[in-house]
Amino acid sequence: MSTILRVAAPGDGVADDGRHAPFAAPGDTLTDSFEVIPGPHHQVPPCRHFPQCGGCQLQHLDEESYAGFVTDRIASALDGQGLSAPIRPAIVSPPNTRRRATLHAERGVLGFTAEGSHRVVDMRECHILAPELFALVAPLRALFQKLGLKRRADVHLTLSDQGPDVLVSGFAPEGLAAAEALTSFCDRHKVARFCVDDGQGPEARWEPQPVTITLGGIPVALPPGSFLQATREGEDALVAAVREATAGARTVADLFAGLGTFALALPSKVYAAEGARDALMGLKAAAHARQLPVFTEHRDLYRRPLTVAELDRFDAIVIDPPRAGAREQAAALAACKTPRLAYVSCNPATFARDAKSMVEEGWRIDWVQPVGQFRWSTHVELAACLSR
Repeated sequence: MSTILRVAAPGDGVADDGRHAPFAAPGDTLTDSFEVIPGPHHQVPPCRHFPQCGGCQLQHLDEESYAGFVTDRIASALDGQGLSAPIRPAIVSPPNTRRRATLHAERGVLGFTAEGSHRVVDMRECHILAPELFALVAPLRALFQKLGLKRRADVHLTLSDQGPDVLVSGFAPEGLAAAEALTSFCDRHKVARFCVDDGQGPEARWEPQPVTITLGGIPVALPPGSFLQATREGEDALVAAVREATAGARTVADLFAGLGTFALALPSKVYAAEGARDALMGLKAAAHARQLPVFTEHRDLYRRPLTVAELDRFDAIVIDPPRAGAREQAAALAACKTPRLAYVSCNPATFARDAKSMVEEGWRIDWVQPVGQFRWSTHVELAACLSR
């Protein structure tokens, strides 16, 4: 027999004899026949769909061990690059706070896909979605049946300032009966917007008033399907970390600025670069309406990263790249003279890779703040402060 010491990145438990076991928590006992005997950190999963549903992989971990997993993911990624840094206690979002999710619908079922499969698990309960979004699941299932959905469609749900925002891609019902059914559904269930996308781009079928999301206390136009931090609690944690890392800076560059999660929360002059034109226009209009010193540029930072000379103009830099990281931009960051950097990442591995290139050029990782927005999943986010 052996003892489970930790949970590896894919979610399986790792024992002290090197064996791996699925659905094991630190402190569990692993027998010679691979039976997992629950220990003090192994909880009863709250959802009936676990572990079939791919929305969660770690519901068997209690609060302490899940927070430890979030932190360990980052420590392991840094160690893999030969790096170390002070890692703060993880901030984990509570259950039922996810305000953004993509479900899948086909032939009378609606939910997340099964773990490691394309099969859709028909969602009858959920312990991660915000109640306002979960309340739409059963009505949407009935709506798709009424509209005759025959092939698979993706259903993007976002909780906006005005209520649930729905984008259905891969299905665009036509005709008067479909239009009446959609209108009745949206009116009855207080949907803020309902868009469909048959491959030509989102088309709004219902939007009684412009849909917004409040960032930094400012309403920003929310394009259909836009990126948004998964929970408000996670967003608050990341914003607080970025504000701390850039405190006192008079001028800040916000790279991969998106809708302005950080640009609109900073008390500085901000240059915001973003490749998605619709997101950038929303940020620009919101900043202009409040007369904030935010200067925007539509710029593909993969094809045209800021040069060293451009970066040297700022007192601090914020970067929040996609999961692939920012290898091209990191090379210029490593060589620039800007004294401080706030790096926000949804992938500890690519963060560690980019950070290594900077540390080799004289940067130091002052601290890392782990953030677990995707509760009970293996997906981990972070904000790090680097300085010269």
